[in-house]
Order: sequence, then C-alpha cells, then structure tokens
Amino acid sequence: MRQEANSVRENLEPNPLVSLLRISRHLAGQVEIRAALRSVKAEIETLLPIDHLDVCLVDDQVTWNTSYEVGLKTRWSLSRTPVAISPVRSILLGETDFMLADNAVEDPRYTYEGALAEPIIKHKLRSRVNVAMKVLGRTIGALNCSSRQPGIYDMETVERVRQIADVLAPYFYSLRANEKAKQAAVVRAEAQAREEGLRQGALELTRVLEQERQRIGMDLHDQTLADLTRIMRDLEKAETPADRARIIAGIQGCIQDLRGIIDTAVPSLLDMFGFAHALRIHLERAVEDVEATTLRVVDETGGLIDRLDSTTRISFFRIAQEAINNAARHSGADTISVALSLQKDVLKMKISDNGRGLSGTRAERQSVKATGGIAHMRTRARLVAADFSMISRKGTQITVKLPLPSGLIETLPKARAEDDA
Repeated sequence: MRQEANSVRENLEPNPLVSLLRISRHLAGQVEIRAALRSVKAEIETLLPIDHLDVCLVDDQVTWNTSYEVGLKTRWSLSRTPVAISPVRSILLGETDFMLADNAVEDPRYTYEGALAEPIIKHKLRSRVNVAMKVLGRTIGALNCSSRQPGIYDMETVERVRQIADVLAPYFYSLRANEKAKQAAVVRAEAQAREEGLRQGALELTRVLEQERQRIGMDLHDQTLADLTRIMRDLEKAETPADRARIIAGIQGCIQDLRGIIDTAVPSLLDMFGFAHALRIHLERAVEDVEATTLRVVDETGGLIDRLDSTTRISFFRIAQEAINNAARHSGADTISVALSLQKDVLKMKISDNGRGLSGTRAERQSVKATGGIAHMRTRARLVAADFSMISRKGTQITVKLPLPSGLIETLPKARAEDDA
C-alpha cells in the first residue's frame, strides 16, 4: 500500500518553507473563509497530491461543525453537521491530533454506522490525512486532504499537513470570528429594525385610535345628542298618542345608534358571545344584502381564540372586522368566509372573499387604502407577534398566523360547556 509513497516524496516541494511563506502571503487580505481556502489550494498541491481539500471548523460548544471545501462539491459543505456524525469526530473532539488512512472507503474510523461518510464513498476518497487545527492549544477544526489513489500518504505527509494546518489555523480562526461578528451584527440590525417597525406601528395605531375616539365624540355630538335634543323638544309638545309613538320610535333609533357606536368602540359582542358568534353578527351587519350573500364562520379550534389573552383576541377580531368591511363595501363579493384552524401550535385565521380584489378600479383601491385597512391590519398583527399576508387576485385572501409557545394550549383554561354546545 505504500509503493507510491517514495515517488510522492520525490515530487514534493524541495523547500517546504518557501511554500508555507507563499501560503501566508496568499491568505493576507482574504476576508472570507472559502475564498481563503481557494487561494491556497494550488500552493498546497505543490506539497502533496490532493483530489479534495476541506476545512472543518467547530462551534464553541464543539457540537456542530461547518465545512469549507474546494475542488469537489460534496454534502459536507451544504449545511452544518453534528460533530457526533463527522468522519473526523475523533479530531474535532480532541481525542487525537491526526488520522491517516490508506483506504478510507473501507476504514471503520470514517465509515462507522451513522457517519456522514457518503462523500468518501461516492467520490472514492481513499487516501486521507486529517490534522487538527489548533489555536492557543484548543482544537478549532481539522484540515482534511484526500486522494482517490490508495496508500499514497504516510507519516511524512502527516507532518507536512500539520505544518500547513499551523499556518492556516490562526487565519481561519480570525476569519471565523469575523464571520460570527458579522452574523451577530446582522441579527442585531434586524432586531432593531423590527423594534423600530413595531414602535412606528404602535404610534400609527395610537394615532388611528385617537382619530377613532374623535370620530365617536363627533358622532355622539352631531347625531345622538342632536337627536336627543330634538326628542326632548318634541316630548314637551306631545299631545296625542301618535306624537308619543313618534317620540318612542325616535328614542329607539337613538338607542340603536348608540349600540352601533358602542360596538365600534368596545367589541361587547366578543365578550358576551365569543369570537366566532361575534364575527357572524358583524358579517350580517356589514353586508347590505344578506339574502344574496353567502356568509361563513368556521372555527376548527374548539374556541381556542376565546381562551387566549384579550389583547390577542381583540387584535384578531379587529383584523377580521377590517377585512370583512373591505370585502362587503368595496369588493362586490357574494361569498365571504372566516376560518380558524390550529396547525402544529400555530393559530391561523383566514378571511376570504370572491370579489374583485385589489385589481379593481383605481378609485376602489384608493378607497381601501383610505380606510387604513391593510396597513392597520398588518400593524395589529405585528403588535401581537403574528404573521400577516394577503393575496388579492381572483378575490382576496387574508391570512394571520400566530405561533403559540409549545405546551401553551395545555395550560389554557378549558372552554365552557355552553360554549362547546
């Protein structure tokens, strides 16, 4: 198995130090791990024959390793791999400093049960030399050289690869630290962007609520208060039963107007009858021609949403209200439906209609925007950490998804028997 080792040594760079210095120069200025590995591949090939070259770097807990390879493209670099199934786990776990194989395809150290050894077998990487990469005495990964020819590496090759690993280790350690710092910076930036988005959303929602309070005050002043004043004057002049009947009808109208204003300000139906029933009532009120419109509310969760906190429930209700109002007023739909479902700890609400969608006239699109509809629905969803999406082509479909913490459902109070009935 060693018959070619001598010829390999004869072809090695007569002065390895020169190649190692060249490797250092190639690494200078590199800012990305794969690019750094590509830059030194040709120089490493002057020191030993290789068909595949890769570097495995472990995380701080030595639980996962990430592979960076040049030459062949294998499964090793497609995703992070648990150290426990790596063919070089003995090195990554610090159990040994090197591994040497004449034929890794048949070597149980590499192809043990459960190992991610498919690239070794598929590409017939028989000769392998693997050396620990260390920084300050700690193993940070492994430098792995492979050839399809069997038995061409020996202990002299191991020493040569060890020298290369000693040069590469500090560079790759720094590049990996820089990579992690960039990733952390991206995560922080995204978190700040989300936080700023929620802040702006909360401000916008506060502005809208203030406008709504002003509208309610104006409605009470301009409509209800004016009607009550008129009724009071009529009451002072009432002389006949017909006059009294007219006054009673006016009072009933005021009561009905007040109920509408109260329902707009506080969803009392939601508290009294539950989410699904309150939506059915709102659907019937929102649609002008109830007889000609198919209205559906389906709750496949067993009333789960009524067992969640009031903020979440009211946010879902307001989103559904807005979507229903848009469908009833602007879309020309004759079918409007709301469906609640639970899929793997995700509460989903879908509001659908078969109307014109946002592909209607420009005036219709502006009318929908004027209500603040889509933006406000999206903001309400974000404020309770739910995902909001909308598809509007043939009809409109709005979907709100709220991930629930694992095990939360079991801790919620059971629905009342009358609710189930």
